[in-house]
Amino acid sequence: MTTIASGTDTLTRDALAVLQPGFTGTSAPSWLLRRLGEGLASVGLFGRNIASPAQLAALTAQLRAERDDVLVAIDEEGGDVTRLEVRTGSSFPGNHALGAVDDVALTEAVSRELGRRLAACGVNLNWAPSADINSNPGNPVIGVRSFGADTSLVARHTAAYVSGLQSAGVAACTKHFPGHGDTAVDSHHAMPRIDAELSVLESRELVPFRAAIEAGTRAVMSAHILVPALDPSRPATLSPRILTGLLREELGYDGLIVTDGMEMQAIAGTYGIERGSVLAIAAGADAICVGGGLADDATVLRLRDALVSAVRSGELSEERLADAAARVRSLATWTASASERSGSGSAAGGTSAPTESGPGSRSDGASGADVGLVAARRALTVTRTERFTPLTEAPYVAAFTPVANIAVGDETPWGVAAELRRMLPGTETGSFAGERAGTEALAAAGPRRVVAVVRDIHRHTWMADALDTLLAARPDTVVVEMGVPQSPPRGAVHIATHGAARVCGLAAAEVIAGT
Repeated sequence: MTTIASGTDTLTRDALAVLQPGFTGTSAPSWLLRRLGEGLASVGLFGRNIASPAQLAALTAQLRAERDDVLVAIDEEGGDVTRLEVRTGSSFPGNHALGAVDDVALTEAVSRELGRRLAACGVNLNWAPSADINSNPGNPVIGVRSFGADTSLVARHTAAYVSGLQSAGVAACTKHFPGHGDTAVDSHHAMPRIDAELSVLESRELVPFRAAIEAGTRAVMSAHILVPALDPSRPATLSPRILTGLLREELGYDGLIVTDGMEMQAIAGTYGIERGSVLAIAAGADAICVGGGLADDATVLRLRDALVSAVRSGELSEERLADAAARVRSLATWTASASERSGSGSAAGGTSAPTESGPGSRSDGASGADVGLVAARRALTVTRTERFTPLTEAPYVAAFTPVANIAVGDETPWGVAAELRRMLPGTETGSFAGERAGTEALAAAGPRRVVAVVRDIHRHTWMADALDTLLAARPDTVVVEMGVPQSPPRGAVHIATHGAARVCGLAAAEVIAGT
């Protein structure tokens, strides 16, 4: 049983309980273990904390040795946003690829297998799925993280993802409420604004969240966005109208409300993380996510003290803080019982052994370890011309590489070069960006066949120009689009993968090499 350190008063314990901090390193620092003993109830994991499934399982066991009911959260969407496989790329295609297939049974199978792997490593809360509708093609932060631009499609796949993940004993955290899809600004950098009318929001943005709630999502993550039709003065994370009035009262949601990262500039650069955290709890949030960029004891103490001071000054009611802390503890209880029911084991201290992720086999079954590759293959949209036959000699892979958004990160490899090297030894590659990218790629390729890999080409003029340059000189170029395919197919063969996960690159490479 969890033992709270003596001398820690109820108010301080509740203030710690609503925090979900991160930390650096692949083992738990002493300060984090100390705070768990004082009442901290959640920990957030990021790519910097993970070296392998076995190491992750040891880390979560270390946390549970201090507090057996700790919530261990992670941002593991699969696809482009992976922490479990941050150094290799994901074994699972992301939402956009699953939406392209539009088989809800497959989506549920993918999320169930992802949940099984997380649970085997001791993770019991996943900050996923994204229920955002990608209604703005220029969105710089959602894109392939969305199931698509169609409301009903996004709703049914959101529900399927929630069901699959939670059947493995891992709580889903559906995000980013009330919908981050119609934005042109990344909330990691500034405050986005959605000027849609209320009728549009109700018939579009809110529909997937209703589906997630009906599917039983155990958590919902708020968005740092301003939606004047809902609240003209406060962003969703800090808005009582949105979190309490809309989400709790109108939509009838009774689970945990988690904030997006409070260190993101949409909040940190406007309200500050301490003030923002107090306002978020007062508005109806139950858990404060912080730690993507701030990951130390000083941050935890600053937020704890800010919440305690707000209660003592009367700015935040003690009852609201206690209610938020109780919801955190309630979710911890659910994860323990759900893990037992699902047989996933390790999320609640069981004995399931974590397994290394692999590329899968050629099986057409959609279950177990193969499901990610099966899904990635089915998601491909391949447009061939008479100029294309599968490659038999090593090509040159020209990767036109945009700046990655913070949610995706730049440490995770992407593309098709690694897989093509296995199939066609001698394959070489280079990364290009900027106004001379096309010319430089041609020079680097020499006489070899070119495989051009692009990512959201519709959002990057320089990338479109580079591809123009390549195709004018080398019309037999193979084109692989690993973002949202908005532009017309071009090249001898055009392969849209609907995401840049490693498994998507493998599926594309199989087409290129004819394996």
